[in-house]
Amino acid sequence: MLAAAVASGRPLLPVFVLDAQAEALGAAAKWRLGLGLARFAETLAAMGQRLILRRGDALAVLQGLVAESGAAGVMWQRMYDPQAVARDTAVKAALKAKGLIAQSFAGALLIEPWQVATGQGGYYKVYSPFWKAVSVRGFAAPVPAVKVLPAPESWPVSDDLRDWQMGAAMRRGAAVCLPHQRVGEAAALARLDDFIGIAVGRYRAARDFPGMIGATSGLSENLAWGEIGPRTIWAAGQRALHQGDLGAEQFCKELVWREFAYHLMHHAPHILTQSWRAGWQDFPWRGDNPQAEAWRRGMTGEPFVDAAMREMYVTGRMHNRARMVVASYLTKHLLTDWRLGQAWFADCLTDWDEAANAMGWQWVAGSGPDAAPYFRVFNPAGQAEKFDSDGAYRRRWIAEKSVKPGPEAQSYFAAVPKRWNLASTQTYPEPIVALADGRARALAAYAALGQAAGPAEQEGRE
Repeated sequence: MLAAAVASGRPLLPVFVLDAQAEALGAAAKWRLGLGLARFAETLAAMGQRLILRRGDALAVLQGLVAESGAAGVMWQRMYDPQAVARDTAVKAALKAKGLIAQSFAGALLIEPWQVATGQGGYYKVYSPFWKAVSVRGFAAPVPAVKVLPAPESWPVSDDLRDWQMGAAMRRGAAVCLPHQRVGEAAALARLDDFIGIAVGRYRAARDFPGMIGATSGLSENLAWGEIGPRTIWAAGQRALHQGDLGAEQFCKELVWREFAYHLMHHAPHILTQSWRAGWQDFPWRGDNPQAEAWRRGMTGEPFVDAAMREMYVTGRMHNRARMVVASYLTKHLLTDWRLGQAWFADCLTDWDEAANAMGWQWVAGSGPDAAPYFRVFNPAGQAEKFDSDGAYRRRWIAEKSVKPGPEAQSYFAAVPKRWNLASTQTYPEPIVALADGRARALAAYAALGQAAGPAEQEGRE
């Protein structure tokens, strides 16, 4: 998009509009967006440009800026969630009706969701054939970064980012979470280079072990906020694969798993709010409950689950294996509605991605695509024994079980709301539910549902 704007030969006015959709972001996501905007503004300033910030309805703001600046039109990178599609469609129609340029560009995905279809012309509902269809396609090389952005002769007035208070809902947690963020394009590219150069070869074997530092790329944070593009990541992964780093194929598969989430959101947008599978609308999920609150607070008495929940609260991210385990525990051992977990992740993740979050929760809950067998129940104790056999991950995040807890484990208690009344000196809780009892209750509910098992394909997601 930026390259196309530069190619127009006109002066450019970089703008960010904080509209109702952005205002509604969860605490961590909104804070992280603010960090990204601040860094982007610094980058533009170094190029002799400015980032104009405005708050309000997107169309009204853009129309006002066009009138103030005499701009010929508006260009932006395409988004795919239903709200953004409706907003951008209305913006494009209104601007074009005034004779203005109004153009959206691809960039957030490797391939547009409507450009992939089954042999029957429908959309893919299972990941493996989607991967096969996408992976054989050639993707254009990433566009080189622009070095010069032509500036206008005068600048419209901009809001002050500090007045927006993007991190207000983070409260004291912001200071704890900040050191774990790597913000901006330069940080994202360095992160990619480090991963490809050091860890991609062992990615397939090491990616499931949350205690193994540096085994995953960490790029979800930067990808979520557009600080690096998927084509840049794909190109790096393909180069590594061609050089013999076999773990790079699995890395590329994970990137395409994200594409699959957007493919589903485009074709079946109800996946964001309702059970994706037919027949699951009446499943007897529990609403919010005291056990779910213990889960949110990382106080379930299951160390692997609690370590993961605390990792998310401190860092804004959670290891992928751990995400599956905590989601299974909430939806199956506690039989609690996946939407409660989805909402908590949306509030706590700095790498929050609406499509991936919804698909991931439904995949684990059993109500989503590729959830086969839907009655699978991850045993947290068994998962810990298999993927954290030395206990490094649990020790890193659970202070109460260590004689001399490390700073990361203790930082959790500096981040949580004071009203939770938690302290690292407290006794670690007993399990809130016996694993065998929780599993039996979940299986009974699934049996009562009478669902037939879904497709058995699960490659790359366990």
